[in-house]
Amino acid sequence: MRLILRSLLVLLVLVAAPVFACDAPATICPSRGALALIERGHPRGVLTDPADDPGVLRAAANLRADLGRVGGGAQGATGIIAGTIGHDAVIDRLIREGRLDVRGLTGQWEAYAWQVVEHPTPGVVRALVIAGADRRGTIFGIYDLSRAIGVSPWSWWADVPVAHRDRLFVTAGRRIDRPRVRYRGIFINDEDPALLGWARAAFGGFNHAFYERVFDLILRSRANLLWPAMWGKSFFEDDPENGRLANEMGVIVGTSHHEPLMRAHVDWEHHGQGPWDYTQNAERLRQFWREGLERTQGQERIVTIGMRGDGDRPMTEGTATQLLERIVADQRRLIEAVTRRPAAETPQVWALYKEVQDYYDAGMRVPDDVTLLFSDDNWGNIRRLPQPGAARAGGYGIYYHFDYVGGPRNYKWINTTQIGRVWEQMQQAYAFGARQLWIVNVGDIKPLEYPTAFFLDLAWNPEAMPLERLAAYPTNWAAAQFGPIQAPVIGQLLSLYGRYAARRKPELLAANSYSLGEWRQVIGEWDALERDASAMRDQLPEMYRDAYFELILHPILANANLHRLYQAVAEGRAADAARLFARDAEIRRLYEVETAHGRWTQMMAQTHIGYTSWQQPPADVMPRVPQPPAPEPPPVLASVDARDYSARIGDWRIIPYLGLNASSVAFFPFTAPAQRPGGRGPHLDYRVRLAEGGEAALQITLSPTLDFRAQDGLRYAVSIDDGPIETVNVNGHVTDADWSRAVIENSWRRTTWHRLAAGEHVIHLWAVDPGLVFQRLQLVGP
Repeated sequence: MRLILRSLLVLLVLVAAPVFACDAPATICPSRGALALIERGHPRGVLTDPADDPGVLRAAANLRADLGRVGGGAQGATGIIAGTIGHDAVIDRLIREGRLDVRGLTGQWEAYAWQVVEHPTPGVVRALVIAGADRRGTIFGIYDLSRAIGVSPWSWWADVPVAHRDRLFVTAGRRIDRPRVRYRGIFINDEDPALLGWARAAFGGFNHAFYERVFDLILRSRANLLWPAMWGKSFFEDDPENGRLANEMGVIVGTSHHEPLMRAHVDWEHHGQGPWDYTQNAERLRQFWREGLERTQGQERIVTIGMRGDGDRPMTEGTATQLLERIVADQRRLIEAVTRRPAAETPQVWALYKEVQDYYDAGMRVPDDVTLLFSDDNWGNIRRLPQPGAARAGGYGIYYHFDYVGGPRNYKWINTTQIGRVWEQMQQAYAFGARQLWIVNVGDIKPLEYPTAFFLDLAWNPEAMPLERLAAYPTNWAAAQFGPIQAPVIGQLLSLYGRYAARRKPELLAANSYSLGEWRQVIGEWDALERDASAMRDQLPEMYRDAYFELILHPILANANLHRLYQAVAEGRAADAARLFARDAEIRRLYEVETAHGRWTQMMAQTHIGYTSWQQPPADVMPRVPQPPAPEPPPVLASVDARDYSARIGDWRIIPYLGLNASSVAFFPFTAPAQRPGGRGPHLDYRVRLAEGGEAALQITLSPTLDFRAQDGLRYAVSIDDGPIETVNVNGHVTDADWSRAVIENSWRRTTWHRLAAGEHVIHLWAVDPGLVFQRLQLVGP
């Protein structure tokens, strides 16, 4: 049944519901003790102390503007007081008088509290007081109120409108919040041609006018860290105002994993002398790095240490860990010389990216105050995590990817990330102690709004995102952008798109991605999704349609069309293929010209058709017709999704929005020790029926998890009926070809062979090593 029809009952219920729930922080319900923020369209005024931090004053000015957008009328009497403890006279007086409760707030990194206070200052009868433990705590408290009144963090970046309210209240009481991950940020990367082309047209390049919008997005998303764009760009040199503005607004700036000591890679092209080789050119490299530290002195920063080869490549083969340890020691001496303080007082990060992790595995160590930044494999699968209990002063972090340039193929065009996979991988990282720094490569920012929002929401407090809240996230996020009435359907569209797009990234699609029979099934699913998404567009009020096209409809139209193109190639339909190739360009035009009055020119300029190697083609290329499809797969004798077990023993949980199906299954907790299969050990049972007996392969599909424990592979075990238990090592001996196939197909497939009689059987799936995610079980004929 169509999504629209399935959700009709939910929609009818929601139509009668208030836009803001009466128990929400901001509500249209004048409940007992509630404080009016907007009355008859007139918002209350926002009071700050001029002596407070400039970032706080800027955020408060933005809150005034946000309230004005919601109410529409002129500002009324003061009803909100926002300030930082120790920097705001009214806040400090209320604390001294015992009228502002700061329990759990004082001294907490980026914490804030909301509290309605009677007669907080002369002339003000009641006010919502927003108090921050530090400047960003206040800023986050302010922007959380903006969210609560209906202003999305993506309002500017995705044309999300603000719904008008004649009246709005804040509920009485006290609310306190703080982040659980200390540094949370984004890395703008691989930004040419899309983001760079758009920024040139809109701002003249990556200057402070552009970055002001980036900083605003970061802070409204409750993040605090930026690795700026670096493809031929220098954040600090291209516009010296960039760094000053970041510091003023409250955004911490670092440099990417291969740009040490606050120097952009392109800075060496502009100013470097001699080779990028510490064994030959140490003195000039030290002076180069020193200048990077000196020009950012006094600004909030996280300093990347270590060294990779020139241009984000490995250093010379066989690089000795002793050399890297010497480089790090020399870099820390530079930090001390410039800051005139112990190096440990400057936040530093060592990125264990690609081959650098090999140095760590081989025994290289850095001082305890340095944050060790583990990485995924560039495809969303974390490579290594710290051992439980292996605490260090600098802590651990994760560098994650929603975008990548490299093998087996670039993926830069549109979103292909499932939030369920992000949840599973990052919750696992959090459980293993990676809580100091989370940063994600977001490519061009657009069109990765949805997974970026999820990543940063999760980073604020992973403990507040259990599986139940993960399940509700698509609907809640849709409600924040489009209102609650259509949100359940839009949430389903987001989730189905994520499932279909994650099967294979668009850049990896080809005629032989599927057999002819599989193509028909896949295209049928995309056709239905496109119909439902288009129908929802027609139901939305006009004010939401630009945002809907950018966030929801465009990726569905574009990816569905690309799949149809390759199906036509596989079936030898040359005329249809040519038409669909032209349609791809038309969909781009709809985004760049027809949407939002043409403000996103060049944003869909990324090529994605015609790859012949890992690197992108200079222009989209019409595929040759015909090209053969994949051969038809062996017959499936029985198939069951991993979530559809008939019995379970142990703590197995269903993770939504993860895998080739609607959800997947994993054994919890992530940090549990290895389990012994058999008896009453943790396992799942699956009942299947075979029409005929004979030899059959039990093929289990899993998420492409890596051996993050460094224990020679993660294992599970299987048995059928009362047969012997067989242990399977999923990833203990993985070749480059194995890994490439896994990320192309976004799954591992592991097989055991069994001789079975006709009739009913019970498959037992035994937990051995936690961390594996199971998607599907199939019995396949020979």
